[in-house]
Parts: sequence; C-alpha cells; structure tokens
Amino acid sequence: MASSNVDTIKQEDLEKISVRIARTKEEVLEAQRLRYAVFYEENGAIPDDNMRAEKRDFDDFDDIADHLIVIHKQDNGQERIVGTYRLLRQAEAEKFGRFYSADEYDLKALIDSNESLLELGRSCVLAEYRTQPVLNMLWHGIADYITDHDIDILFGCASFSGTDVDSLKEQLSYLYHFHSAPENISPVATRERYINMNIVPKENIDEKKAFSSLPPLIKGYLRLGATIGNGAVIDKQFNTVDVCIVVQTKLMTQRYRKYYERRIRKTMPGQRAIIEG
Repeated sequence: MASSNVDTIKQEDLEKISVRIARTKEEVLEAQRLRYAVFYEENGAIPDDNMRAEKRDFDDFDDIADHLIVIHKQDNGQERIVGTYRLLRQAEAEKFGRFYSADEYDLKALIDSNESLLELGRSCVLAEYRTQPVLNMLWHGIADYITDHDIDILFGCASFSGTDVDSLKEQLSYLYHFHSAPENISPVATRERYINMNIVPKENIDEKKAFSSLPPLIKGYLRLGATIGNGAVIDKQFNTVDVCIVVQTKLMTQRYRKYYERRIRKTMPGQRAIIEG
C-alpha cells in the first residue's frame, strides 16, 4: 500500500465505508479491476496480453481464495470497491496444490508446523482512500476472518517498489537483523531467486531511521508483531523486491490484539499475547 493521505476523506464519507468478503462474481471482478489500476497503471507492473485487454489483475488463485473488500456507498446509493485483500486458507491451497507464495518461497517449515495457515496477498487501496481509518478497516476485516476460521499464522509477500537491491540494503538488513522469523517456521526464498538480506552489519544500522523508511504495509505488519522470512526475491512482473511476512496470531502485539477484539467483539485465536505493544 502507498502512504496514508489522512486529509483526503471527510468524516461523513468514512461513515459510509464498510468491509466484508466479496459475495458475487461481479464484486470479485471489480476487485480485480481495482488491483489492475493500482498495480499496473499506478505502480508500473507488467500485465500479460489478457490482463491488458480486460484491465484486470487475475490468476488461478482468485477462484479458490476469499476476497476482502472495502466498500464506499456513494450518494447515489451505488457501492464502489475502494480496497481489497486476497485471503487464501490452507485447506483451499492444499486442494489446489500450492500457495501463491510458493513461486518465491519454500514454505515447508510453515506447512510442517501443523499450525492453521492463511496466506495474505494482493493488498491494495485506491490512492484517494489511503487513510489510516480505511487501512484499519481492512485489518478489522482480517481480524474477523482469522477469528472465524481459527487461523494460527498469517503469511504472504510484502513489497518494496523497484528492483534495485543496493538501494534497499539498509532496509533489508534491518529486517534481517531485527525481525527474522524463527527458523522452525521461516519461509526461505527459493534457491534460484534467493537474495541475501544480510548486507549491512547490524552495528551500522540506525533502527529508527531504517524502520521509518520502510513501506507503510511492512511497517504495519511489524507493529502487529510480524517477523520476516529468510531471503528477499525480485519480482520483475510487479517491479518489486519482495520479503515474506509471518505473523503468529498468538504473538500479535497486545495493544493491537485488544484493539481488534474490541472492534470485532470476538476473542481472536491464539494464546494470550506475550509481546507488549
């Protein structure tokens, strides 16, 4: 996601915004058109001929995943999808044969953990709606979803714009030194695509500066208590450098756990949080 534009949306408009799982094929198609607008038209990803012709971002995983959507009810009564997240549960991925992230990461440690997994992906929000309240709504929806499905671990790729690894050496090294996932659940970038994130020595990193320079989505994950898999990957199609995020719901930072539990009025899965927010 891009940075927040906190003054873009008026309070009265926020009251007309809601979040839920897509219910119809047309809603999924609209979410795909939103993804195309953000990923390809705004951020320079490279579509194939079919995507370009239809102006939709789509793949086979869309048919087996749930699509979380943020909806803005317009003054004329029509609903506009302004944000989306793709949610792929382990049971559906196993029926299909793999998770989407398997193209970039070896997920064996996660799968062998015997924990209930949910893959997050295709996160995007229209530029004029990238406010903190709207981004929070997406996470309210995710908190509700993982509670209903008793999810133990969330994971998925998060991206830095561009493919110049050298320009990201401090950020990647910061994630490696301060936020590496436990080895027993850590995804590992595939051998042919593996990029070592241990570039800058730990003692040479300014933690606050490195954190502040991260993309908003990655910062948000870290605030939740996320850890980072082993190795980065270049995604040429999306013009990004990717890292793999891992969030154990039982280790979610306490202040966010309590916040989302208040909003969804449910007890989230996992043991009592042991990391103080």
